[in-house]
Amino acid sequence: MSTTAIIFWACMAIVAYTYVGYGLILYLIVRIRRIFRPRPRPVPPHEGEWPEVTLLICAYNEEDVVDEKMENNRSLDYEAGKLHIVFVTDGSDDATNERLAAYPDVQVLFRPERKGKTAALNRAIGYINTDLVVFTDANTHLNREAIREIVTCFQDPKVGCVAGEKRILVRQQDGMAAGGEGAYWKYESTLKALDSELCSTMGAAGELFAVRKRFFQPMDVNMLLDDFIMSMRIVEQGYRIAYCRDAYACETGSADIEQEKKRKVRIAAGGLQSIWQLRGLLNPFRHGWVSFQLLSHRFLRWSVTPFCLLALIPLNLMLMWETGHPLYITLWGLQCVFYLLALRGSQDEQQGRRRTLTMIPFYFLFMNLNVFGGIRYLINKKKGTGAWEKARRA
Repeated sequence: MSTTAIIFWACMAIVAYTYVGYGLILYLIVRIRRIFRPRPRPVPPHEGEWPEVTLLICAYNEEDVVDEKMENNRSLDYEAGKLHIVFVTDGSDDATNERLAAYPDVQVLFRPERKGKTAALNRAIGYINTDLVVFTDANTHLNREAIREIVTCFQDPKVGCVAGEKRILVRQQDGMAAGGEGAYWKYESTLKALDSELCSTMGAAGELFAVRKRFFQPMDVNMLLDDFIMSMRIVEQGYRIAYCRDAYACETGSADIEQEKKRKVRIAAGGLQSIWQLRGLLNPFRHGWVSFQLLSHRFLRWSVTPFCLLALIPLNLMLMWETGHPLYITLWGLQCVFYLLALRGSQDEQQGRRRTLTMIPFYFLFMNLNVFGGIRYLINKKKGTGAWEKARRA
């Protein structure tokens, strides 16, 4: 086998493993684990024994959603007097603080200077007096039972963090950005649940997650994925992240593809940061299954796999030209079909259409290409704060 062929099949294997193979292997391992060592379901506390919890919401210029968010907060089913609501609004220069002043039972932490979400969270955690802290965004809605379900997961002493489920509300009028994001999160939620059952979910999403305060570690303010870093630091300490599908946060998809691009570039840049920050977790002799899960589920997506996907195009062409083998001709034809569908998906996005046949290839390619945008961002980024222009939602 030629060097070109070896590199081609290696790249093919990495791409296939990252997006299909890992999920299949994980599913099989979990099925076997259920037979020999099923994970017990935690039992909720008795009435009157539910612990006090703080709901911490980081809000920057969220005047349009404050009242709606507070209505959702007050609909949450939890023992009276045991759910404390805290907003940290650092840097906000709209009417967010004035809106919050109408709710005397809410604690508002505010500083005029904007240093970014990570800095705001580092500061806010010092004001919290409960052991359990639930983080959520101002523009998301939680289901009524969310807090109870999260607290129930903490009944397992090995759980240091609980990740809720993120659900994207895709409306009929939404375009490819929202549709692709919604499809991606359905796939991602399945992997997160399997990860949790095997050992630990690989990071939490900021829309809804909770930690034991005593395990919180202050983060570098330049970190872009504060939720991922915060939750994985708890895994470093020997505890696990439980995934709770019965506690979920709902939000609309990105307003358009440009807004979704902002999100994906930020996630890619933050993912690359986290590879270095969390490199110690890749030691399988110390962290066991976690190393396998983190490399397979996260780090490959943010580093090697996008380059392998791109390399398949010229490598396939070279092999087809050199050998004329029917296999390489077939694979080239399949690549062409895939990219033509992605191109058609791009046209559908511009025309305001949403079709599953073109949406999945388009969003998959879009997601991987934005890894290169994340690399470019980190190269050009000046030392400063982790402040980021948020993406508008539909």
